[in-house]
Amino acid sequence: MTPLPYRRILLKISGEMLAGSQEYGIHPEILTNLAEEIAEVVGMDVEVALVIGGGNIFRGIAASASGMERASADYMGMLATMLNALALQNALERIDITTRVLSAIEMRQLAEGYIRRRAIRHLEKKRVVIFAAGTGNPYFTTDTAAALRAMEIGADVILKGTKVNGIYDSDPVTNPNATMFKEVTFLEVLNKNLKVMDATAITLCMDNKLPLIVFNLTATGNLKRVVNGEKLGTLVVQTPTQPS
Repeated sequence: MTPLPYRRILLKISGEMLAGSQEYGIHPEILTNLAEEIAEVVGMDVEVALVIGGGNIFRGIAASASGMERASADYMGMLATMLNALALQNALERIDITTRVLSAIEMRQLAEGYIRRRAIRHLEKKRVVIFAAGTGNPYFTTDTAAALRAMEIGADVILKGTKVNGIYDSDPVTNPNATMFKEVTFLEVLNKNLKVMDATAITLCMDNKLPLIVFNLTATGNLKRVVNGEKLGTLVVQTPTQPS
């Protein structure tokens, strides 16, 4: 049996993905499907950590946040990630997947406080760890939180689940002739201003040689295929693995 290329992964999911076709909120069917996809990977004896954005919740209150100072708005966004984390925790535990939510902001009634060693211990015990509230600091995105947590727990890879098949040279939604990259370096992502993750997250991954795979999470079975080592989506690395 061929060994799996990744034994510990961090899956980054945008909050918008949980909304589905809705303008905002959480779509129950998408939540259930996502939980089942994660459960399949857990069944492969892979350690799974998650970071979820809060755009699906915060978008609904963004109008009221207009004109608000950035720090206050960011804290509201952190609370939105907690709502998503608790929703996903519930969906996973309904199908008998043991989870722990670790929050960067203390919320003792809802989640454990984030401690690096505690997170690693949960993963070693095959619990799905959901990181909530970003880094706990304003001015940092959940992309940066994903990169930071992935390095702290010693993840083998960051998997960024999106609604498109990978990274393109332009927006594939508005440009039908957009070209998808099979592989790209972190430096190219920064130089070409490719919309993958924010520059802080990309720089963190580059400096620590942590690979990133951007793939379509909405297609059933894709998460399992990526974890199995299939060449899906776009691989982002420090140095090219393919001849140019």
